[in-house]
Amino acid sequence: MDIFLQQLINGLVQGSIYALVALGYTMVYGIMGLINFAHGEVVMIGTLLAISVAGGLLQAGWPVALAGPAGLAAAVLGCMALGWGLERVAYRPLRNAPRLTPLITAIGMSIVLQNLAMMVWGRNYLGFPALLPKAGFEVAGAHFTAVQVVIVVVSAATMAGLLALVYRTKLGMAMRATAQSPAVARLMGVDVDRVIAAAFVIGSALGALAGVMVGSYYEIAHYQMGFMLGLKAFTAAVLGGIGNLGGAMAGGVLLGIIEALGAGYIGDLTGGFLGSHYQDIFAFVVLIGVLMFKPSGLFGEKTGERA
Repeated sequence: MDIFLQQLINGLVQGSIYALVALGYTMVYGIMGLINFAHGEVVMIGTLLAISVAGGLLQAGWPVALAGPAGLAAAVLGCMALGWGLERVAYRPLRNAPRLTPLITAIGMSIVLQNLAMMVWGRNYLGFPALLPKAGFEVAGAHFTAVQVVIVVVSAATMAGLLALVYRTKLGMAMRATAQSPAVARLMGVDVDRVIAAAFVIGSALGALAGVMVGSYYEIAHYQMGFMLGLKAFTAAVLGGIGNLGGAMAGGVLLGIIEALGAGYIGDLTGGFLGSHYQDIFAFVVLIGVLMFKPSGLFGEKTGERA
């Protein structure tokens, strides 16, 4: 039972990160029908920006209480600007193009951002500064840290805030109207271009927050870290029902738990052959299974209420 609880905690923490990144995918897809494969690289750039700003301030003698929020603010603002730029430069001119064209452009932007990050931050792995206390706790034989608690709590609060934004504000109403029919929304006075740009900006801000969480959790970052994280978050969005905000959240948490339990239990059954080093296998087995047996995802897609 203590092993099960430990893996459940690990999966919940990892799944919370997946859920935040998956929300960026599902918001853009819900409004535009576009899978923004460059979103993982936005997360990566947020992590590296936080390292540069927070790490630099710590070296300059700033206290952690000031350097940490400054690094987070720099990551969020930088990624919001990047998300706006991607939409304005790469995707808006292709809005009426065949559906395959924006998809190829998204893959191309992913490669461009990876190489830009490599040029700026180099090829080597970078250590993430310790911004949170490393206090440990134990419950029923399972161990967890203050960093893990903060990740789960902040993720839950952020997701609740996003749902309130989408369903309780004028911007959220405009997003849902645009998701249902951009042409009709435009006739009703909705600035569709502004709404789509807002979806990219908000999704990128969530990605930056997830990037800081990843850095704090693993204490390391790399210019290629966004590729696999982005694929897993996309898997989580498909698992829950891409275009469905609640489904993306549930899909992220569920995927994290599946990975953790698979790495723990199936790894033991196979003598370690399919242990933690092969946990990526479980995510993509889930993706293949969902696409084969329930392509709409576990929770389906709420037409007109997607984002």
